[in-house]
Order: sequence, then structure tokens, then C-alpha cells
Amino acid sequence: MTAPSPSAPPMLHARQLFASHHGWLVARLQARLRCTADAQDVASETFLRVLASRHLGAVQEPRAFLTTIAKRLLFTLWRRRALEQAYLETLALHPEEFAPSPEDRAVLLETLDYIAQALDGLPLKARQAFVLSQIHGLGYHAIAGQLGISHSTVRRHMAEGFRRIAMALAQQEAGVAAPARRT
Repeated sequence: MTAPSPSAPPMLHARQLFASHHGWLVARLQARLRCTADAQDVASETFLRVLASRHLGAVQEPRAFLTTIAKRLLFTLWRRRALEQAYLETLALHPEEFAPSPEDRAVLLETLDYIAQALDGLPLKARQAFVLSQIHGLGYHAIAGQLGISHSTVRRHMAEGFRRIAMALAQQEAGVAAPARRT
């Protein structure tokens, strides 16, 4: 199958990528994930991201392009699973009578997904500052020293983290946007 010209409509490029590389991508993901359903979910999400790409006509190495997108999705999947596992382990430490109902648990996990998705867009130092503050309980001066940044930069990173979380939770409350489908 020949590649469409660079001036062809983006949907034609996406269709070509899908037809030529979907099977290859699923097989590659299945080898990594050892689960056909997960591999198909990540491949589907990869092609959804391809559809959102603005410069499909400029893609010179389609498999490298698809691999890059899929790897980012895999990291997100693994991070979310680790977050969910940590939540479930923490939950198991509490007496059963204090355990949330299955509905409350689903809402909590969805909320964690919104928060994680909101923080995904932050630069690495900003995410690190946020985790050091909110998970490890460090003060801003301690975070600044540990990350080698100024106190005012830590404040700026924290403000942006809280802003993103507030926006994500407001979207969740309004039902405006859902986090990426959990696989």
C-alpha cells in the first residue's frame, strides 16, 4: 500500500497508518503486556491519539511514531495500576467496617485517575515537588533544597498542581471530561 501524499487529508493518513500497522502494534504490545485485551485497548487508544495529531502528513517513520505514543500510554497504564494497587493496599490495612462501599471505591479510584491525569501535564520538577509536599509531607523550603530549585519556584509548581487538580475535579463534578479509559 502506498503512502498518501503529504497534502492528503489527515483522516486518509490515519486510515493508512491503521491499515498498515495496527496488527503489528497489537502484537508488539501483547508481547509486552502478555494480555490480548490490554494490548488491544492500548493500541486503540494509540490510534485515537493518532487521529488527534495535527501533523500526520509529516510522519516519516510510522512505527516509531506509533511506538512513542504507545509507550507513553503504557507508562500511564502502569502508573495508574500502581496507584490503584497502592490505594487497595492502604485500604486493606483499615478495618472492614471503615472500608468504603464498592460505589464509593469506584468514585475514589475515578477521582485518583482525574488527579493523576491532571498532574501528568506538569513538568517533572513540578510533579516531584507536588508529590514531596502532598505525599511525603515536606515543606516548601525542604522541597526546594531537595530538588535544587528556589522556594518561589516550589510555590509556583504547587499552585499550578493545585490549579490543575481543581480544574480536573470540577470537570469530574460537571461530567465534562472523563479520564482516559482505564485498561
